[in-house]
Amino acid sequence: MTSPIRRLLLGRTFAALASALIPTTLTLAVVRTGSAGDLGLVLASELLPMLLLLPVAGVAADRFPARRVVLAADLVRAAAQAATGLLLLAGPVHTGALAVLAALTGAGVAFGNPSARTLVAAVVPAPDRLKVNARLGVAGGLAQIAGPAAAGSMMLVLGAGWSSLLTAALFAGSALTLGGLRTAPAPDGRVRAGFGAELRDGWAEARRHPWFLANVLAHGVWHLAAGLLLTLGPLIAVESLGGATSWVLVAQVGTAGLLAGVWAAGRLPIRRPLHGVAVGAAAQALPLAAFALRLPLAVTAGAYFAAMFGLGVLSPLWETEMQRRIPLEALGRVGSFDTLISFAARPLGLAVAAPLAAVTGTTAPLLVAAVLSAAANLGVLLLSDVRRQPEREPAPALR
Repeated sequence: MTSPIRRLLLGRTFAALASALIPTTLTLAVVRTGSAGDLGLVLASELLPMLLLLPVAGVAADRFPARRVVLAADLVRAAAQAATGLLLLAGPVHTGALAVLAALTGAGVAFGNPSARTLVAAVVPAPDRLKVNARLGVAGGLAQIAGPAAAGSMMLVLGAGWSSLLTAALFAGSALTLGGLRTAPAPDGRVRAGFGAELRDGWAEARRHPWFLANVLAHGVWHLAAGLLLTLGPLIAVESLGGATSWVLVAQVGTAGLLAGVWAAGRLPIRRPLHGVAVGAAAQALPLAAFALRLPLAVTAGAYFAAMFGLGVLSPLWETEMQRRIPLEALGRVGSFDTLISFAARPLGLAVAAPLAAVTGTTAPLLVAAVLSAAANLGVLLLSDVRRQPEREPAPALR
């Protein structure tokens, strides 16, 4: 493995762990001295700028060197988290100030996400991307396990402020690691259009790829259904499957499935990656149906393992196919549409789950979500360009 790829893996691991620390730190800090409304305000303050700025960030990812955009995004997040840590250490929680700092963090996430994808495509030769994306997926999955545990432990022992300062240090480490990566030079002689024109060109490029649009819409259905599952699943587990412990067990089994799937993604003999993406996403119908029908705990846990295994497989495959099929000079803008749909759909599912269950009960929404998730994701297999295998790309020339 070359030095740039090792640096890429290390920097992205730092950023993944830092990102995983933030939700638990904020939740514990605000809930201790604030209210549920205060927590909702702080979390929404991070999400809203993220959604609004993603299209702008996509243009930035294509217009400027990816390593510089990632560097700036990481430094903004490091500064916001350092200020958050100092604020929490200084005394009582100030919700307004935390909301402003959360908004800065959300802006950093928006700009860092498309450029990180572009950075992988610019640094890693095409034949190695699936392996690298799988390793990034393993690092991200482990970070999702370690982050909340570390944040909770630091909160109990040292206080939430120190958790935020650790988060700032990790983002700074990511900036130092990724900011100096050598990447392929931009095409010579390209005339830059205005922001609006480049955004329209990015959408035009996305429309050139029916496989991309169909998958993005299907993934939006997946995230919407995930929001329903994450809200209604615990309620059903407590009422019908043996209490809160049963949901903890299901969640732990799912985490194991996710890690197993990511690990297997680069090793399974999948000749048509988008087929693997479709089947992996459609597997989410299994736990949705299992919870809706109140199947035994062992069956429900197995269904959730299968769904999360599918998610683990599809994530590296999807990233690799995007980096292979979308031109590098448009990858940031096109990829930002994918991220926007994903970031927006899951909160929508979380928001509508309880009102829907209050009217219809929990069974109907989960069964409908199971059918829609399976149909939307398996439906992309009907497209001819999903079955097409593009030619291999040459390795990028680093500078």
